[in-house]
Amino acid sequence: MKTNVVFWLFVFAASNTLKVTAQPGGTFSATGDMNSRRFFHTATLLTDGRVLIAGGTMIEGMGPNFGLGLSLKTLSSAELYDPRTGTFSFTADMTMPRDGHAATLLPDGRVLITGGGITDGNSLANPVVASAELYDPGAGTFSAIGGMTTLRWGPKAILLNNGKVLIAGGVGALGLLASAELYDPTSGTFTATGDMTGPLADTATLLPNGKVLVTRGNPQGPGPYLSSAELYDPSIGAFASAGYLTVNHSAPTAALLTNGKVLVAGGDVGDGDGASIKAEL
Repeated sequence: MKTNVVFWLFVFAASNTLKVTAQPGGTFSATGDMNSRRFFHTATLLTDGRVLIAGGTMIEGMGPNFGLGLSLKTLSSAELYDPRTGTFSFTADMTMPRDGHAATLLPDGRVLITGGGITDGNSLANPVVASAELYDPGAGTFSAIGGMTTLRWGPKAILLNNGKVLIAGGVGALGLLASAELYDPTSGTFTATGDMTGPLADTATLLPNGKVLVTRGNPQGPGPYLSSAELYDPSIGAFASAGYLTVNHSAPTAALLTNGKVLVAGGDVGDGDGASIKAEL
């Protein structure tokens, strides 16, 4: 199942170009290059201002992967971006290669790495993993910890106000997941929490009231291809439906605004028209 999801995400990214008109405002400027090419990696802002870039997959050359003539390799390497110098430098490798994982900054400054999968050489197996590890910025090292309760590729992970980490959805060994679990940094353990009302989580946003808004698209129908939403309440460990968005947003972004509203933007509309320019609050 992971192979199919990665295939369509790869094709979607390669074949859809969003055209927008120029807008006034900030500007972009080049900075130093990373040391490794990678996609499906994570980027996490550390408490000292540096950014941890971990894992991902690189294209090595030609091969039979996905039928696209590409040979892919999942990376265990990680690097740090220092905004003071504008440069990337290698840090220690993760304990295993992984792509499609989640990375979450913990209150103590460490980074929790959860799930993902492995693509080695020309293999189409693409195993999904439940393993997890911690990155210690002070020591510059990763260390393995106990695994999650469920195999997950592409989960959404978010730090709750109580210090625990909610890990929801993703792709498992048998398909899309509606299950969710919690990581407790105090005990270092993962425990199941209530299931979502539906499988997969495209976005997860912590709200000012401590609840988590989850949105998911409807890429395969049936119409009208509306994205659904739900809320996770940490006080009772349960999800509840929050209705539907006005359009479909499969694989969009979501950001909490200063007024407390959540901006959901872009994604695949799911009806064959490709990428969407739609956004809503």
